Amino acid sequence: MAQTIFGVWDYVIMTATMVASVAIGLYFRFSGGKQKTNDEYLLADRNMSIFPVAVSLMASFMSAITLLGVSAENYYYGMQFVVINFSYGIATPIASKLYLPVFFGLQKTSTYEYLELRFGPQIRMLASLTYTLQMILYNGIVLYAPAIVLESVTGLDRLVSILVVGLACTFYSTLGGMKAVLFTDLLQSFLMFGAVFSVVIFASIQLGGFEQIFIISYEGGRLDFSNFSVDPTERHTWFSLIIGGCITYLSLYAVNHTQVQRLLTVSSLQRSQQCLWWSWPVLSVLSIITCISGLSIYAVYKDCDPLTSKHIGSIDQLMPYYVVDAMQSVPGLAGLFVAGIFSASLSTISAACNALAAVTLTDYVSRWFKVNPSYIPWLTKLAACVFGLVFLALAFVAEHLGGVLQAALTIFGAVGGPLLGIFTLGMFTTYANERGVSVALLSGMAITLWISFGGPRPSPVKLPVSVEGCLFNVTLPDPVSSQPSDYFYLYRISYMWTSPIGFVWVLVVGSIVSLAWKQQQPWQKAGRDHPDPALFTPPLARRLRARNEKSSAQCELLKQDLQH
Repeated sequence: MAQTIFGVWDYVIMTATMVASVAIGLYFRFSGGKQKTNDEYLLADRNMSIFPVAVSLMASFMSAITLLGVSAENYYYGMQFVVINFSYGIATPIASKLYLPVFFGLQKTSTYEYLELRFGPQIRMLASLTYTLQMILYNGIVLYAPAIVLESVTGLDRLVSILVVGLACTFYSTLGGMKAVLFTDLLQSFLMFGAVFSVVIFASIQLGGFEQIFIISYEGGRLDFSNFSVDPTERHTWFSLIIGGCITYLSLYAVNHTQVQRLLTVSSLQRSQQCLWWSWPVLSVLSIITCISGLSIYAVYKDCDPLTSKHIGSIDQLMPYYVVDAMQSVPGLAGLFVAGIFSASLSTISAACNALAAVTLTDYVSRWFKVNPSYIPWLTKLAACVFGLVFLALAFVAEHLGGVLQAALTIFGAVGGPLLGIFTLGMFTTYANERGVSVALLSGMAITLWISFGGPRPSPVKLPVSVEGCLFNVTLPDPVSSQPSDYFYLYRISYMWTSPIGFVWVLVVGSIVSLAWKQQQPWQKAGRDHPDPALFTPPLARRLRARNEKSSAQCELLKQDLQH
């Protein structure tokens, strides 16, 4: 598949993307406060404007893996996946009204500091280490995935492309801090949109009109939205996409440190909530356009499927194959596409460098060592640089890991639900204790990882494809003879249910263990009768404040009675 189709304009666009990203990092290193304080380096002095933060929230988790995966998903399994966008609309107000006010009120650098205030130090360390491992694994893969794309589109060696992207990203993240990360995310988001829009527009021209994409997709059975089944073994249904999508969105946008850190870079809670609200349409537009790009590629290849005809080795190469095959006639278009794919990776990795630096300094270094305050900004920058280099090393190892690529992505989904569960228990209940949530988190992750990695499991059934229009004889593979009922039930459950299962498990087990195995809460150890209302979701916090005021008033009356 590797063809050297890059022309001068393609290289110009690619180089300009990298140079612009590095230039933004240099600009913020030598302007403003020059990144001399941790508050500026990690939280952009908490004075960012809404638009760059809103776009960055989207860019942080729309990686190259997502862009390539979602387009292939719609090609081979149909457009049912687009239903997940409804879940983003349901989850956004939940995140902004019930979770965000707690983090914003505390103004802590690390999200996991909340867990120590609410439960104790053990669960903070457990959750923080889980997050660190999850992000390191995920971002090594995020850097590796587009390198394969660049190799297939340009013939450029994947090791060279990993080095170029990894070093550029590490450089600007380390130098420019959070401001550089947010503004490069803004630039890179435009390129991500440009990449998927270019595919849709070019396919529309090829097919003789935008409406042809949907006409051909409908005839090929790609526009069936009728799966309302409640069976959890069905891969994508309205229920799995909306419920699973909601829990996944909340695990990322309500309690994930990478996103919460961004939401703390603005000056007020109201502005922070606006960032979250504005990121929703940006995320949905990119998601929907990426879905349509998959349909547009299907419409072009409806008579000769590239995977069956062995033009590509995996479904993730579908979009780059289309660029190689159809778009090379227009100078610069392949360069725009590759710049967009790499931008998706750059934004995700730079977010992780900065977020992991914050967690490392706050949860590990400052906790275990007494550090001179003047050294902390330098240590934070060093941590950001080290994590960038770790991602680089993992990307080089990734090509030898085979099935572990999928494993890293699966871990990301399997860990999200249980972590959301412990934050929810902390914010929505006063009875949950450290013992209960620790047992729930460990057992919940064991369950979700077992469901995710256990096997053998049935292969998902793709929609029919055709090879009638291929220029040479291609034989369609024989249909799989085994029945889904031949497999263990848990291994047949859709991956969309993994996070909800982990979330519900943690809520139930955490509640039972906390109520059965009592333990002193942090406020009781400190000699206080009442918990701090700031640690709880606003509706519960209001009730606690009212109860505290009532209790204080009764104490005053009692004192007065005793004096008389």
